Amino acid sequence: MIDLKDNDRNKQETVPVPFGRGMKGVPVTAELKAKYSLINEEISLPVAVINKQALLNNMDWMQAFANYHGVLLCPHGKTTMTPDFFALQKQKGAWGITVATAPQAETAAIAGLRNIMIANQLVGKANMAMVARIKKETQARVIVCVDSAINADQLEQFFSTMDVNIEVLIEYGVVGGRCGCRTKQEVDELAKHISTLSHVSLVGIEVYEGVIHGGDEESLVRAFLTDTIKLGRDLISQELLPSKPILTGAGSAWYDVVAQTFAHLNDFQAVIRPGCYVIHDTGIYLDAQEKVMARAVKNGGYACELGGDLSSSLEVWAYVISRPEPTKAIVGLGKRDVAFDAGLPIPERIYRAGAEINESKIIATDVMDQHTFLSIPPESSLQVGDMIAFSTSHPCLTFDKWRLLAISDNEHNVEQWVETAF
Repeated sequence: MIDLKDNDRNKQETVPVPFGRGMKGVPVTAELKAKYSLINEEISLPVAVINKQALLNNMDWMQAFANYHGVLLCPHGKTTMTPDFFALQKQKGAWGITVATAPQAETAAIAGLRNIMIANQLVGKANMAMVARIKKETQARVIVCVDSAINADQLEQFFSTMDVNIEVLIEYGVVGGRCGCRTKQEVDELAKHISTLSHVSLVGIEVYEGVIHGGDEESLVRAFLTDTIKLGRDLISQELLPSKPILTGAGSAWYDVVAQTFAHLNDFQAVIRPGCYVIHDTGIYLDAQEKVMARAVKNGGYACELGGDLSSSLEVWAYVISRPEPTKAIVGLGKRDVAFDAGLPIPERIYRAGAEINESKIIATDVMDQHTFLSIPPESSLQVGDMIAFSTSHPCLTFDKWRLLAISDNEHNVEQWVETAF
């Protein structure tokens, strides 16, 4: 768990310098929780840094949003795969954690989560064995998705031999989308088939609305969610679903619409699963959140009344290592360190000799394995040894490059390190 107390260690003391990637396999000890200054070059760069205040703000903001709508929050953990963050989300009120794979579910269980949703199909004996072990050893509730009778029968065959019951959600999808039954009839037939199985229990319906595109997307998403509620009620009336089953949706783009549509349903246990909100970014998820806020203004949504907003909590810091041409600088940061699939890293601030310097019109133009290319004005004072803090787009693909993440305060002092579990 992130320690929110101040660390009293004397910053002037000569101490080992922590280093994210260089500490592979090294336990996060009390000594490594001492404060070290980024701007005073007490940390080896490049390093991925999480601003603690922004992180906690994002957790509190989304939890308040979910509470207002009467829906449970089960954040998607694949964004961070950081057990300390899972535990903190639980502490702040999250019902559980969503994951995509059996190993991710095991990580969540070890972190103390007891409601774990695998928003994916569970296929393969080794993966099934892992889930059975999690259920037996931790007593965690692990719920998986299913969209075919073949998969349901595979689950039945495996879990019956283990004498373990597995809870499932039928995934309801859209034509051209990802997984999921495509029609109400397919859902109905699958629900009836599952009712004949002895060790597979149908407990709800799962959807992912993020694959709906084209035309008036908001109207299409709302119609799909409304259709899902009707479908669930039909299954309840046929006694194919239990009383108050789970109804779950919401990635990071449409969580507001899902929460509004599922708000205060008395006949369902409604669960939303946004994940990237906890880190946020200055790229695709900033764009998505701006659309959320615009919808709130248009429709009178709670996101405006709540106050505040999500803020990007992740930066990757690196040194300028070369200025080979007047309009070009090279930074020791590359594809091994930061996401580049949804936009290149964005230079936010520059430091030299412990102070921020004023520079503008500096743009990342390309990345290689260990290098980022910057376009700079010829009159720029940027020089070798300057430190640049970069924001990013799509935090998932930055997190999975790091074994340890630095947790910093607003003065850019690293207070603690947390381990990822990719």
